[in-house]
Amino acid sequence: MRTVIFGVKGQLGRELLALFRSKGEVGGHDLPELDIADADAVRGAVEAFAPDLVINAAAFTDVDGAEDEPAAAFRTNEAGARHVAQAAADQGAPVVYYSTDYVFGGTKTTPYVPGDAVSPIGVYARSKAAGEAATRMAGPKHFIVRTAWLYGPGGRNFVEKMLRAAATRPSLKVVADEVGSPTYTRDLAEATLALVETEAYGTYHAVNDGACSRYEFAGNVLALAGLATPISPCASSEFPTKAERPLYSVLSTEKLEAVTGYAMRPWQEALKAYMTRRDLQA
Repeated sequence: MRTVIFGVKGQLGRELLALFRSKGEVGGHDLPELDIADADAVRGAVEAFAPDLVINAAAFTDVDGAEDEPAAAFRTNEAGARHVAQAAADQGAPVVYYSTDYVFGGTKTTPYVPGDAVSPIGVYARSKAAGEAATRMAGPKHFIVRTAWLYGPGGRNFVEKMLRAAATRPSLKVVADEVGSPTYTRDLAEATLALVETEAYGTYHAVNDGACSRYEFAGNVLALAGLATPISPCASSEFPTKAERPLYSVLSTEKLEAVTGYAMRPWQEALKAYMTRRDLQA
């Protein structure tokens, strides 16, 4: 299988590169060499490689920064998504687009399923929802994969943020009223491979099994790291941010499991695996 991956330098892109290289030849692209907002550059890269599969792991992911730079967020997350999906369609290749739990407004109390109506509440969320729509419009051979609370090697993520904070502060306060589904990049990459080996195009959710609050997640991170920094729960209102975030954004993976047979492991197991890997690479 010949695969082109955009966003190959990111924490997910690195995992995808390693995994898909084991399955065939891979062409990887990222900034500053290639910007997916440049339609001609994207088209040229895809045409030159003639892939069997195109993966778009490139994104503007600064949730609060998007409130200040909406044009930049939409430039990458919508226009860039359109360019990648159209280039894939022109080659007759399926495309993978990664989206986010933030496309939902957080008003449910049970896990969101792929068919639930989106209701984004911030610029970042709206730009990702627009990217989903652009990808769908480009052609029927698409996999839209929504994920959440992503962490992995080389990333600026919640796990690393908590570890840095615990190492430099006498105590921590972490919000306890935001509930979601932590996801390890390695497991998301494996879920992606399982999905693209089918022809069951459509929208899916891929997150590690289970759910927790940010406070519970942080507590597990610190415990696995052997850090005794005191941590206490607080309300999200105590830490106001530019972008509003959904308080409940747990995603159901039932559709993914039914189609692929791949079950995402519990988030606690995935986090432990990441922390062990992190120690080995230190």
